[in-house]
Amino acid sequence: MRTRFVSLVIFGLLFFLSQPSQAQKGPDPKLIEGAKKEGEVVWYTSMAIDQSKVVIDRFQKKYPFIKPTLFRSGGGALMNKVLTEARAGRFAFDVVGGRGEMIQGFKEKNLLASYLSPETDMIDPDLFDKEGFWYTYYVVPNSLGYNTKAVRKEEIPKTYEALLDPKWKGRKISMDNEAYLLLQGLITGWGREKAIDYMKKLAAQDPVLSRGNTERVTMTGAGEYPLVIAYAHTVEREKFKGAPIDWIALEPAVTEIDPLMIGSKAPHPNAARIFLDFLLSKEGQEMLLEFQRIPVRKDVEPKPARLFRGYQRIVERPDDYKYFSENVKLFQEIFKTR
Repeated sequence: MRTRFVSLVIFGLLFFLSQPSQAQKGPDPKLIEGAKKEGEVVWYTSMAIDQSKVVIDRFQKKYPFIKPTLFRSGGGALMNKVLTEARAGRFAFDVVGGRGEMIQGFKEKNLLASYLSPETDMIDPDLFDKEGFWYTYYVVPNSLGYNTKAVRKEEIPKTYEALLDPKWKGRKISMDNEAYLLLQGLITGWGREKAIDYMKKLAAQDPVLSRGNTERVTMTGAGEYPLVIAYAHTVEREKFKGAPIDWIALEPAVTEIDPLMIGSKAPHPNAARIFLDFLLSKEGQEMLLEFQRIPVRKDVEPKPARLFRGYQRIVERPDDYKYFSENVKLFQEIFKTR
């Protein structure tokens, strides 16, 4: 009797272990059935067309019964398009993604649907909404880049405070003249008083303020500036090209997000959920590596892994956008950009 019981237990355990996980099983059969009837999914995105087109082609190959329709525009224009269409009573998109500021604006207008994706098992909780209104597609961490010929290894500022050293005063630090989210992130991480005090001290260092993340990184690699506050992946790309440039993460690293959201009145709600799960799946996230973007899944390593591993971060929070206009004015006053 005991032998039979043990055998049954072992058999049951082996059967359980042999079953695929939810992620391996694929979409819920009910979603598949509904998506086949819908036959289409509409994606509004700010992702570059040469990348987003690759994504939808791969999706259609995997789900040939769903025809993907792509609309691509810049983040601000895309947000305005959605809001303008909503005011006219038109709800054309199924999934939309672009900038973090979209989330709060769309949610306040009841334009977002709640959907709990099974893919969140492999995503850190600060990268998606627990109620399912938004998910991070990929991340954009800020970093400190430095010209390796102009800055000796022992001189590299390793903290925010180290940037205030007198040696970096006088147009030696390149900054975005619209680094509003950097200020907003530090307010979230440090509190308003400390963040404002720090930014005032940084402004007193007389940094070079100009627009254009890629251009500023390129100029730093060319020796125009010894230091640049810029996106980590942009510095990494320039380094990959052979430029004498590298970067470190100042902690906490302010991390911007590219969100994904499903429309509350999506014309193809089942296909929308399948498409969102595809973008968050291991296959979908591995595609981001081809575009030199930074994925969010724990089982998909960025290239190099340190782009999103091994440092403390502050992830952009949608609810902080209620203070965004105020923080823009504050930044402009501190750095005298208006």
